Amino acid sequence: MAMSLMPTPQPALAGQQARSGDAASLGQALCASRADTLATFDVYAQALGEALQVPVDPSLNPPLWELGHIGWFQAWWTLRNPQRLRGHLADPAAPRMPQPADALYDSSRVPHTTRWALPLPDARTLQAEMAEQLQACLAQLSDGRETPEALYFHRLALLHEDMHHEAALYMAQALGLPVADPRWQPQPLTAARALLPIAGGVLRQGSTLAEGFAFDNECGAHAQTLAAYAIDSRVLSWADYLPFVQACLAGQVPPAEAVGVPRYLRLQDGCWQAQRWGGWQALDLALPACHLSQPQALAWCRWAGRRLPTESEWEHAAISEPGRFHWGAVWEWTASPFAPYPGFEAHPYRDYSAPWFDGRPVLRGASFATQPRLHHPRYRNYFPAARSDIFAGFRTCAL
Repeated sequence: MAMSLMPTPQPALAGQQARSGDAASLGQALCASRADTLATFDVYAQALGEALQVPVDPSLNPPLWELGHIGWFQAWWTLRNPQRLRGHLADPAAPRMPQPADALYDSSRVPHTTRWALPLPDARTLQAEMAEQLQACLAQLSDGRETPEALYFHRLALLHEDMHHEAALYMAQALGLPVADPRWQPQPLTAARALLPIAGGVLRQGSTLAEGFAFDNECGAHAQTLAAYAIDSRVLSWADYLPFVQACLAGQVPPAEAVGVPRYLRLQDGCWQAQRWGGWQALDLALPACHLSQPQALAWCRWAGRRLPTESEWEHAAISEPGRFHWGAVWEWTASPFAPYPGFEAHPYRDYSAPWFDGRPVLRGASFATQPRLHHPRYRNYFPAARSDIFAGFRTCAL
């Protein structure tokens, strides 16, 4: 089957630079990412005190472990990687000199429940080590060997740190910490939710490394034939979603199909309120419906006579209708299970994708808490369907 003549995606400039920009722009991005990591960590330090204790919970990590893991990951794949210059073809088992940090921060080998009992360095020590490490990475970037392959692991470390920054924000929301930075606040949806008719056709789904950095689960670009469909121009707002919740509370929805009050919402004296960063406030119904699980999204679809898009439909619409298909407000649940593309080959960071091909759904897009460097129409996110702590909502398709 011939590949599609679909337009080339036009990601946000920051996302494009993160994947294919030169060494200088990559160095600037690494510095900006680290500044945000430390600023958000300071929110934890100010709120939790020197002990930085958080409850043992599957959706949380100790803040000191998070900080140390970010630094360890960057050093492991760049400064300590003897095959760094081979990029995605590097052997991940190439021997490295062992360091004490390996027993603390290697997420592949340190069980989640043990991280609260580890003898972690204090914040000041970690921050000093990370500052030295970042300078060493910047020096490595300027060593005159800036081929695409040589930059691969620096890009991986950058986007990995950006992912952990968003995780720090949704953990802060769960803990009720006061995040004041205006960049990480949801914004009202100003555009009307319209139905976009899409003619369908052949989508070239997925990425190629010739276009710049790509995660292994994006690779394996292949032709995907799509029938015509109609998809929402934007995600649902609370004004769109709450009538269903109210119908559930009124007993107008069969118990097997009903949902409870969404996470971080409450009905107080007949008015909806939202908890954000530790405080309760009147809910702005124009905000994107957020902190919804996939089952909650599917329940709304059954009630409204709609369906979730497949990830192929989402990607097709994002690429073919860049002016009318609005995304980036919240992560968007799709109907597709996270699975490898044809010919999948794991990249050196073996645990990034392959362990999670277990049927969990794909989310597409980005959220208000996602660093712009992660915005890309082919990026695939994936979480268990029941998770409602992440910044996730949904859009729908007509049946």
